[in-house]
Amino acid sequence: MPVWARNPSKAWAERYLLLVCPVAVGFLLGAVVATGWYQRLDALGYALVSLAMALVCVLPPVLFPGTPDRTLPWQERFIFKANVWNGVFGFIGNYLWTHYFYRLLGAEYTFPSWRLNDVPIPCYLATQPYFCMYHTLVTLVLRLGSQRWTRLQRVLVVLVLAYGTAFAETVTIAAFPHYRFRDWRRMVWIGSAFYGLYFVVSFPMYYRIDEDEVPAVRFDEYRRPAQGKKRPASATRWTLSQVALDALAAAMLVTLLLEAWRLAIGGIHEDIYADAGAGANPWMLARV
Repeated sequence: MPVWARNPSKAWAERYLLLVCPVAVGFLLGAVVATGWYQRLDALGYALVSLAMALVCVLPPVLFPGTPDRTLPWQERFIFKANVWNGVFGFIGNYLWTHYFYRLLGAEYTFPSWRLNDVPIPCYLATQPYFCMYHTLVTLVLRLGSQRWTRLQRVLVVLVLAYGTAFAETVTIAAFPHYRFRDWRRMVWIGSAFYGLYFVVSFPMYYRIDEDEVPAVRFDEYRRPAQGKKRPASATRWTLSQVALDALAAAMLVTLLLEAWRLAIGGIHEDIYADAGAGANPWMLARV
């Protein structure tokens, strides 16, 4: 099984995202956090840094589309679908699910920032390269094993990758003192399982986009179909509305899982939000 997608547009998007997203994340962790530059940033500075991180995923492919995308309408380009899916999923994650982190995991943001629904706006923007990178990497892994693993093995792989991704992000961002937890050790080991619920749903759902197993097509046939013939279906199977609806469906499933955790387990500390398992949804309640 090839590593890259058979769909030329998706294959190009995967290569592009795996080039720029690690650079954007590395810039945040290395140039901003590790050097202490964050200490000199105000609300505008944080907004500009995170905006730059998000734009590298979106803007260059619009201005300089890859070879497979140059003859495609913008809505059929996989790079645009990838940004829409991750943008929708990430926005909901920040707008709603961050409040689970506040109430159940004891998380707190203390850096200067403009906020939307009590969540720093830079979080919405910086999530884009993170999620694009995660979902692209895991798609490659799932593709490699798609014809080798049983269904149970695929489930186990997704669970391991979901927990590992959440764990790695929690550990790597620990040097940033303005993202704090009541108990960092519990957050790393238990909170990562909570955060991993995002990816238990999103990894297999994102993988499905334009991923149908079809015979490979020649690039020239894909770019310029013969007269009277349609472009191969593998290139345009998912419409933009299907991509957005899929992201919304994934977000709903994650919300249900987080609610199940809230009701069945509650907070990870005995002294934090003892009533977290009762009452209204966490984003409807004021933080204490």
